Amino acid sequence: MRDTRESRLLLVLLIAIAFALITVDIRGGEDSPVEGARHAAATVFGPIENGVSSVVDPVGNAVSAVRDSDERHDRLALMEKENAALKAKLGSDDRNTSRLRQLDNMLKMAGTGQYGIKGAEVIAIGAAQGFSWTVTIDVGANDGIRRDMTVLNGDGLVGRVTTVGPDTATVLLANDPDFTVGTRMENSDELGFASGQGDRPLRVELLNGKAEVKKGDRLVTFGSEADKPFVPGVPVGVVSRVDPSGGDLTRTLYVTPYVSFTKLDIVGVVVQGPAKDPRDTVLPKKPKPVPTPTVTITITPSANAPADGQTQQQ
Repeated sequence: MRDTRESRLLLVLLIAIAFALITVDIRGGEDSPVEGARHAAATVFGPIENGVSSVVDPVGNAVSAVRDSDERHDRLALMEKENAALKAKLGSDDRNTSRLRQLDNMLKMAGTGQYGIKGAEVIAIGAAQGFSWTVTIDVGANDGIRRDMTVLNGDGLVGRVTTVGPDTATVLLANDPDFTVGTRMENSDELGFASGQGDRPLRVELLNGKAEVKKGDRLVTFGSEADKPFVPGVPVGVVSRVDPSGGDLTRTLYVTPYVSFTKLDIVGVVVQGPAKDPRDTVLPKKPKPVPTPTVTITITPSANAPADGQTQQQ
């Protein structure tokens, strides 16, 4: 079509009609007078659109695949990150579970012995303070901690406070060679003094050289005047060896402590002693003895064996 005046007028007229039809269609909604024409157009052009889409869709699918691949990669990276965080959380939860168990055992011991305690966490070991067996805890004078207070955990006697700062304190452990605590034997009430020997069992000198002691007997703290530095009744350990008396005035025992001094974490400082001596009530329950199985062997005579009163002929 050539560009003439008539053709331009026809184009303007068609555009005007198109706008008019669009306006009528929008205002008419589902009752639009052009609904039938739209349906007819869809019937005619629908197969063509499907044919075109069959050509275009693989390209679109490829683009989607690339995009989804990136998304899957991102999701995988996110899952790996979440998995690592979960493992870290589980590790943290395991540690927290262990610490809660320690705290629970310590609170049970404090409740049984009627000790008023201040909970603390071990934050440093003695290597930073010299060669003695000491630890630093995260409570101090601002928390009511004073020198010569007993320190325990859920297993038994840990040590005593030796130095106090505003927010921290140093604890001399019971296995330090400079550590000494008065002890009392379970049941027999025999008194003695336990001294630390580093990573070896505690050495206990009983005041009675003729005291009847055997392996497996248990000891607790005897206590000090005004409960300083030691409150009474705190479990110390179990006798692992007894030296022969030999007529000496004292008797030497070797005691395996209840506390593992290389695994300290949650401890408690006794800020208030018991109203009365708990005696042996704080000691853990003794394990029930396991019965030794008895094996009976019955010998059945052989069928070829000679009967009583008979001899086998050569």
